[in-house]
Amino acid sequence: MSVAVSRPSSPLTPLWRAISVFRIAALIYVAVLVINNVSGYARPMLAGPVLAVSTTWTVVTTYAYARPANRRPPLLLADQLVTMAVLAVSLWVVGPEALRTGTSTLAVAWQTAPVLAWAVSGGRRAGIVAALAMGATDLLIRARSNQAVTGTVLMLLAAFAVGYLVRITEEAHARLQRAIELEAATRERERLARDIHDSVLQVLALVQRRGAGLDGEAGELARLAGEQEVALRALVTGPAAASAGNLDLVTLLSGYASTTVSVAAPAGPVPLPGHEARELAAAVGAALDNVARHCPPGTKAWVLVEDEPGAVTVSVRDDGCGIAPDRLAEAEARGRLGVAQSIRGRVAALGGRTALTSGPAGTEVELVLPKVGR
Repeated sequence: MSVAVSRPSSPLTPLWRAISVFRIAALIYVAVLVINNVSGYARPMLAGPVLAVSTTWTVVTTYAYARPANRRPPLLLADQLVTMAVLAVSLWVVGPEALRTGTSTLAVAWQTAPVLAWAVSGGRRAGIVAALAMGATDLLIRARSNQAVTGTVLMLLAAFAVGYLVRITEEAHARLQRAIELEAATRERERLARDIHDSVLQVLALVQRRGAGLDGEAGELARLAGEQEVALRALVTGPAAASAGNLDLVTLLSGYASTTVSVAAPAGPVPLPGHEARELAAAVGAALDNVARHCPPGTKAWVLVEDEPGAVTVSVRDDGCGIAPDRLAEAEARGRLGVAQSIRGRVAALGGRTALTSGPAGTEVELVLPKVGR
């Protein structure tokens, strides 16, 4: 049954809104500087049209960046080029002499907006490249003045800081998304546990109680019902996962515990990647199934989990009658691939190995899954 998970909006949306607000505030600052300094410009009559172009482009980018589909290199590059053009035309409108004496360009703080946009879209590297391009333009028109150097350094710092903030925000968003998915899966698990408890578990418990004192097949069915009740109860009440993408092997194997199967494991969890944990648990289940099928009723089995630095080892031992030397080869020749595929095949596909030891006192299957390269 699929679980609907509500996904939060893009975590970078507030940053794009902040860039739009910054661009508008910077444009107002530019307008104030133009009004104060226009009398000293070489061509004051052209300051108005340039300011109109800046205002129009601010409106265009504010609406364009509001749509996530537009936040791509074509718009970012156009934003960079338009801003650099406004910055470059300052050399003609303001004049070289006025720029050398410290008069501000027609872009000033407004020129930082494309740098911030590149940093949000492409990270620190993209923002730094955009800052260097904008800074080089500023240095060229202002004849390498101290103001141009200072502005370039500030843009580089802003690009680095915003790019780092973007990475942190995306990582936090990914963790939040995993937490939401885990919460939804846990709620679904609890719902299924309630439904199973109200139906299947009660039926299994009733069959066990009614048939506990009976002999023959009825008693055997009662015993099997009791074992399945224990296994199913452990499955629906156990914790879901150890960490992001991992499952606790101990939790999976505890579902096999019953009146005839004992599970011994470390006190803490044994986290493995989800696929590996499920496959290893399935191999253990196949080994226990062989015990139930081919050993006398009441045969005891023990599952031992060892979490070593280099590998995870699971041993399945029983006190049955053992396996004849040629029995496995004969079964595989007949197409019965319980050990060959369900046990050895699963572990081998994970890069592990299987060792089987059998004798009159019982059988032991050892499953070893190395940790190297995980």
